[in-house]
Amino acid sequence: MNKVFLLLGANLGNPTMQLAKALEKIESQVGKIEACSSLYESEAWGVTDQPKFLNQVALISTSLSPLDVLDKVQAIENDLGRIRISKWGARVIDIDILYFNHDCIQHERLIVPHPYMPDRRFVLVPLAEVAPFFKHPKLGITTNDLLAQCEDNLTVHPYNPNDNNAIQAD
Repeated sequence: MNKVFLLLGANLGNPTMQLAKALEKIESQVGKIEACSSLYESEAWGVTDQPKFLNQVALISTSLSPLDVLDKVQAIENDLGRIRISKWGARVIDIDILYFNHDCIQHERLIVPHPYMPDRRFVLVPLAEVAPFFKHPKLGITTNDLLAQCEDNLTVHPYNPNDNNAIQAD
């Protein structure tokens, strides 16, 4: 079985519901969810003039190939209403492949490990919850070490729906 780390994110509509629906579809169409991080709220990265994001990392066991996983998660995004308008823009759901086993994949449709992962706290914080000692196959250092070295200063914190400043469902 292949082990795949996925990052899920959403900042439009009802992000908590969309992430939950995405996980249901991943389990039924991609493979067994072995571990899942808590939900984390973060400021938008890249294009900052947009709502905060909710993010979560899931570890999946699957018999699918990397490109088959990509096709499945993109179909799930489409099913949940994802429209690709702008890079790093607001979205109802985003599912990225962070790692596929310890493989390094350089394909026109897929680069693994995810190339921006070391630069993004919103990826590393939930990934550290699920796999703190997983070693990046190119850099040879753990998730905890990547997080310690990350220069991204955007706020990432556990999601608390009762916080008055938290993301609210539409």
